Amino acid sequence: MKKINAEQPIGIFDSGVGGLTVAKAVAEVLPNESIIYFGDTAHLPYGDKSQQAIQGYTIRIVDFLLGKGAKAILIACHSASAAAYDVLKNYIGDRALLINVIDPVLQLLEEKYAGKSIGLIGTKFTVWSQIYQRRIAALDANIVFQALSTPLLVPIIEEGLFKHQVIDLVLAEYLSRFSLQNIDALILGCTHYPIIKQAITRFFQGKIDIIDSAQAAAITLKELLTEQQLLADNIKTSRKFYVSDYTPAFAELAKMFFGEGINLELYNQ
Repeated sequence: MKKINAEQPIGIFDSGVGGLTVAKAVAEVLPNESIIYFGDTAHLPYGDKSQQAIQGYTIRIVDFLLGKGAKAILIACHSASAAAYDVLKNYIGDRALLINVIDPVLQLLEEKYAGKSIGLIGTKFTVWSQIYQRRIAALDANIVFQALSTPLLVPIIEEGLFKHQVIDLVLAEYLSRFSLQNIDALILGCTHYPIIKQAITRFFQGKIDIIDSAQAAAITLKELLTEQQLLADNIKTSRKFYVSDYTPAFAELAKMFFGEGINLELYNQ
């Protein structure tokens, strides 16, 4: 591993502002760490892009975060984790640690859900890629797994309608599907979905576990930094947020996702 300073920031990126749910989880689990966030709003959503396109976008973002001195980079997007993790791992080499939002969930499944029935809701690309199916089968943990593409959820959330009755109607349509019957836990396979976690819990009446990949990724990141002796001890942390396309609507959306006001800076790659 190349010499990395513990006081260097953590880089986090997503196709838009959804990954701010991951950034928020990281800020809560690792309060002494500085964060640089990049939302590729000019190219969202990644969920309906080709694998080659996603790889191209993410390599440019990684270059930006490495240029900002990131000691670790967290791919806060399931579609990008599925499409580009291996490519980015080879590209980054020993210049920084790399974490995605899929591996922490798999680790949790192996530890706590062997022999259980697990469902997932996510973008078209995440479901189409079958990365969870393949990786769960490789665990050999006797897990019954079903995935459902739920493409209407992201635009509803981004329209700010996550507290409107429309979200309950759409969730009822999706979550009532046969493939999600009799599950023990549901993976939120998109970083937008923690915003509607309460509505999902309400639908299932608290009878199943909801697996939040943002929280799982933040905990895994802390474990990795601890293992590598790269935990920061900053008294004064910095948090910077960049987007590839800026609109006032996105600034409001970012505030909603992060849970507090933040300043978005435009960075054209």
